This record gives sequence, structure tokens and C-alpha cells, in this order.
Amino acid sequence: MNRITARIKRYTRRKRGVRKNVFGAPTKPRLTITRTGKNMYAQLIDDTSGRTLCSASTIEKDGKVEAGSNCVAAKSIGARLAEKAKTAGIHAVVFDRNGYRYHGRVKALAEGAREGGLKF
Repeated sequence: MNRITARIKRYTRRKRGVRKNVFGAPTKPRLTITRTGKNMYAQLIDDTSGRTLCSASTIEKDGKVEAGSNCVAAKSIGARLAEKAKTAGIHAVVFDRNGYRYHGRVKALAEGAREGGLKF
């Protein structure tokens, strides 16, 4: 097994460990994040119906950020997602860090969402 497949295997194991304890209901959806080298994405998911209720990312047309993959951009995504969630009537969520460490961009996104008014 080479380094890349070992890394992917570790990531999926961490992701499964987080995911088995987190479930999004219609009243309290799951806030999940996806991190790439260039961009960051966040969405609120209702797991009972399998629907995405709202989402925010660094590549949206209305709020595109210059540097898509840093802590400042992540914080603004969290705030934008909280704003969209408020308009959809969502005030509380469960946080799914998706196997990523709660550090850096992930932490910044969570703090931005909390400052925007989401409770988790």
C-alpha cells in the first residue's frame, strides 16, 4: 500500500467514526463540510429525507472569495451559511467535521457559523 491509499484509508476510517454518531433531522440538520486544496464547501443536510437544505462555498457566484482556501474565506462561508439557514428557519444544527481535524479552516468555518447565529 502506498502513501496515498494509506492516507485515503485513514481519512475514510475517521469519517466513518464521526458519521456513525451524527444524524441530521429536519429540525436539527447536519452541517457538513468538504475541504479541497483550492476551495471549501459547507451544506446543511436533512438525513431523513436525504435533501440538502442550503449550502455555501467559496465558488458561489454571489459571494465569491478571492482566496478560496484559507481561514478568512472559511469564516466568511460559515457566516454566509448561517445567514442562509436563518432565512430557511434553521437555528440549531449538528456539526459533521467529515473526518477532518477540528483545526484551522474547519474551526474557522465553525466559528463563523456560530457567530452568524447557528447553535451547535
